[in-house]
Amino acid sequence: MRRRQFIKLIGGAAAAWPLAARAQQTNNIPTVGVLWHAGSAEEEDVYLSVLVKAFNDLGYVEGKNIHLDHRFPAENPERFRTLAQELVDEKPDVIIAVTGFGAVEVKRATSTIPVVVTVAYDAVGMGLVESLARPGGNVTGLSLMAVDLSGKRLELLKEGIPNLSRVALLVDFSTPNKERTIKLHQTAAQALGISLWPVEILKPDDIEPEFAKIARDGTNGIVRAPGSALFKLAGTSWGLSPEASPASNDLRRGGGSPRPVDVVWAGRARFFPSHSGLR
Repeated sequence: MRRRQFIKLIGGAAAAWPLAARAQQTNNIPTVGVLWHAGSAEEEDVYLSVLVKAFNDLGYVEGKNIHLDHRFPAENPERFRTLAQELVDEKPDVIIAVTGFGAVEVKRATSTIPVVVTVAYDAVGMGLVESLARPGGNVTGLSLMAVDLSGKRLELLKEGIPNLSRVALLVDFSTPNKERTIKLHQTAAQALGISLWPVEILKPDDIEPEFAKIARDGTNGIVRAPGSALFKLAGTSWGLSPEASPASNDLRRGGGSPRPVDVVWAGRARFFPSHSGLR
């Protein structure tokens, strides 16, 4: 995601948060918990500075009339859960989950604190909301509908590579919607006459050895499904095969072969609970 896009996402969602109203109830300045995905403030520097700027633009200044409480899970599923619970225990006014996986863990820990997810690749499939039209619950944010459009990305990859026959699907197996992700890709691949190989990624350290297997297998296409374990992979396919990704910036950061096929198809939808006071 680019810096400018992140500003728009944060700014658009933040306008819906009842920070002042909730803070007045406790006579304190509002506190916003933030569950990132990288391992430190330094790794998140670009987006963290954007977050601070977005709040400044809305009139909230850190240390003056707002407090930001950051947590950095380093793409580790266990740390996502632990740090989500830590944030909930601090009882902030709002929690921002930068990733869909982080939002799942925060939602697991609380049903009362408003949760804002900056980008959820499959909000319904991950159990964050009941539906985009009637989300219910305490979660609001944006959905890219990336999993729903998996068939379209495969179709476009096939158009760009007519002889495409075998595709490796990189799947973060820590995500709650992994079965749905695989099933939708398999259905689309079968309709296109493509052999699909789901590649299990549980942590960032799994990526390099799995790519060695892909190189030996003779796969001539790669599809990267969404997932925090795949964050460090964004834009890196070691020149093995053309790649399709749910986010265009992943490919711009270096993905694809020496003859890359930049195939991206992602929708976007907002989902706002109608009864939670988040409007």
